Amino acid sequence: MNSSIRMTPQGAGQAAVGAIAPVLLPSREGNHARRAARLRELAVGHPMADYLGFVAGIVESQELLLTHRPLPPALLAGLAASLGADGAPLDCRRHVRHGHWLVLLRGLGETLEHPALEELLQEEDWRLEACADSLLRGDFHEVHSGEALFIWSALSLYFSQLAAHLPAVGIAQGEERQFCPVCASAPVASSILTGAQAGLRYLHCGLCESRWHMVRLKCSNCEATGGLDYWSLEDAKAPVKAESCGECRSYLKVFYPEHERGLEVLADDLATLGLDAEVERQGFGRSGVSPFLFPG
Repeated sequence: MNSSIRMTPQGAGQAAVGAIAPVLLPSREGNHARRAARLRELAVGHPMADYLGFVAGIVESQELLLTHRPLPPALLAGLAASLGADGAPLDCRRHVRHGHWLVLLRGLGETLEHPALEELLQEEDWRLEACADSLLRGDFHEVHSGEALFIWSALSLYFSQLAAHLPAVGIAQGEERQFCPVCASAPVASSILTGAQAGLRYLHCGLCESRWHMVRLKCSNCEATGGLDYWSLEDAKAPVKAESCGECRSYLKVFYPEHERGLEVLADDLATLGLDAEVERQGFGRSGVSPFLFPG
């Protein structure tokens, strides 16, 4: 799965002042604490309050692991070697995972109590690796949804740290941008940014949490420019909409922080599943990954 954005070593092709940054790598800190707080805020009075609170606990455990179980320095030091080849430097289907992702998975078990996680951690490493391979290939139905939630949480923590330390910049070379240029995974949603980048759309990776630019009014799945519709459960200025494509019959959510300052992509994605349900009733299928709610 290729992207027309190529990741190159820093300094190899710096963008001009004022140019659109093709890729925004994830922040090294703060994301998980903000996400957990947003989940707990959204849980108040929500029909899925218990589940939102449960996921907030997972995210808080991820935050602790960032501090107490960071990636080994030697692993980070070798990231530069992943640049220069064709394709995403951390391609999740080809990347040779370091065993530290299993350390992160077991670390979740030290702070969370859940039967599915306890049972999962009794498995041998080879079986856990096989489950991870299935998820990263997109074969979600091959892994029980309860297990997938915890495995993906560990994998995301692993890949997002690698992405945050990647000594690279993105260079735009075309318009094919359906998949993350850093890890080749699918987006969870897109956001219309504010501030200095106001009006620009960035897709948000559901695995490594990198963001990459894609022009608006183009399907993020098949790149068709006609037949796009926008659905919401509120008015025209709703902070969350679903962009559907009449060509490929897919949809992906779009977030508008200008209409609600506290929006957090993964948290608000989970809290707006009612929108997914309504759009799917219209015959559209979600093109991206929902990191906290797998099929089955």
